[in-house]
Amino acid sequence: MDIRERMQTVIAEEAKAIAGITVDDNFVRAVETLRDCEGKVMTTGIGKAGYIANKFAATLCSTGTPAVFMHPAEAAHGDLGLVDSHDVMLAISTSGKSREVLEILEFARHLGVAHIIGITSHPDSPLRELTDFCLNMGEIEEPCPIGMTPSASTAVMLAITDAIALALLEQKNFTRTDYGKRHHGGYLGRVARTDNLPHEKS
Repeated sequence: MDIRERMQTVIAEEAKAIAGITVDDNFVRAVETLRDCEGKVMTTGIGKAGYIANKFAATLCSTGTPAVFMHPAEAAHGDLGLVDSHDVMLAISTSGKSREVLEILEFARHLGVAHIIGITSHPDSPLRELTDFCLNMGEIEEPCPIGMTPSASTAVMLAITDAIALALLEQKNFTRTDYGKRHHGGYLGRVARTDNLPHEKS
């Protein structure tokens, strides 16, 4: 397969994986749980999933939901002190079998976290047993030539977390003015405080 064909294949397979997501009642439940959270949202994941979890926390913060990414390794060295009984934890793992992620969920539960939500693909994932409910990523085949590098799976994680964040934003009646208050710098900050672009979509 030449370079152009390989790149087109990767893009097509990632798009196919995203299109295969089924937004069921648990997706709605996730948005409602985060909307009603009286504390903060803690996201977690390891490896590439960790980067998506970190980005999700940043997106939540910028759209009116206090959130923080908790690295599983750092959690084992004291960061679990962030956990409060009013918090919601959301864990992302394709396999749902990563030891570090499972451990953080077990200990967060012991510390009394209010809710734990999972995002995973594998039906036999141990992560499912440690959460209140899970969002299914669907069956994913990575387009990597050696079948290992996460790309379709991380694209699905990103799409799911973005969908949650933007549905949550709408549920909270979060406005451009609210957005501007959280973005005092950069292009988006300037635009959010001006009338240069169209206003909220209905």
